[in-house]
Amino acid sequence: MLSKITQDASISAISAGFIAVLIGFSSSIAIVFQAAQASGANVDQMQSWVWALGLGMGITSFALSLYYKAPLIIAWSTPGAALLATSLSSTNLAETTGTFLVVGALIVAVGMTGLFGRISQMIPMPIAAAMLAGVLVQFGLGLFDALANASGLVATMLMGFLLFKRVLPRYAVALVLVIGMVYVFADGTFQSENLRLEIAKPVWVMPEYSLNSIIGIGVPLFIVTMTSQNLPGVAILKSSGYESQAISPLISTTGFTTLIMAPFGGFTFNLAAITAAVCTSDESHPDKDRRYIAGLSAGVFNCIAGIFGASIVGLFIAFPKAFVAALAGLALLSTLGNSFNSAFEDSRFREPAILTFLLTASGLSFFGISSAFWGLMLGMLSIVLLVKK
Repeated sequence: MLSKITQDASISAISAGFIAVLIGFSSSIAIVFQAAQASGANVDQMQSWVWALGLGMGITSFALSLYYKAPLIIAWSTPGAALLATSLSSTNLAETTGTFLVVGALIVAVGMTGLFGRISQMIPMPIAAAMLAGVLVQFGLGLFDALANASGLVATMLMGFLLFKRVLPRYAVALVLVIGMVYVFADGTFQSENLRLEIAKPVWVMPEYSLNSIIGIGVPLFIVTMTSQNLPGVAILKSSGYESQAISPLISTTGFTTLIMAPFGGFTFNLAAITAAVCTSDESHPDKDRRYIAGLSAGVFNCIAGIFGASIVGLFIAFPKAFVAALAGLALLSTLGNSFNSAFEDSRFREPAILTFLLTASGLSFFGISSAFWGLMLGMLSIVLLVKK
């Protein structure tokens, strides 16, 4: 097994795993902290949340990627964290923990019954790809928003990407990461004042159960996680050539991980979308059968982030936002292009796909459910009404 991993390992895949973790932590860890604070967590408990999330994501990503030989990335629910940050003021940490456990049980039930897998198989590829494009396009636009705010840094990264894409396409994103880091260190925008070496310690919270919390917070958290994270996560796998990947075991694994880690602050785990796109892209490796190394890499770096808690979080936050935005936009460029191609290649599905894309990209939400779900629903309705069988 070790010799197989060594043979399949590549710099591009390992760096893809690191970039995925960097983007995941630096772009949304602040939301997790807000959610932890809203739940009433103290400083030690907040670090325990990072410990639980990092190890939960790391162990499951590593184990699933190794078992299935595919880049299967597990992440925390960023929309879920945003929901918690605005919804937890009326409950305490013990009741919140009990609610997390209920959500985990619901995810296990959906996974083990195969319900989610059957639903995802009913979604035509053009619609799934259009929804994915709608999610990813914001990161592509973010590249040029960053260019306006930090023109020197982002222009250097963009020019480097174009150059290396011409001469060393496999390593273009990894080399852009190096270029960007050198630039950030050189111009003094790397904020190192809050860096310190500190190992996070898990803090157990005895769960309590509140019907109001389960209905008012748990049910929306479950719905948001399944629609805003797992559906795009499945779309990533499909559009990257992993159509045959069994989905139900992955969903069940995220539910069991939630059950184990919830008392320590691991509020919800799910299939990754944005960070998974980095690891499943051609930039990770041209051979999709060797991209699982990116999943192993992401697993290792997530575990390190969890163990060192505040130290690693501080490191990720120390990078300028423009650096992270530019890196994300460039790393997701090929996946975005492939999504557009899959969405609009078949003329029969073109109008449903464009409606799916536009509604998803709009960011419009109803009843606390994100635009990705509504875009998907509009696309499916459009197929029923417009596509001739």
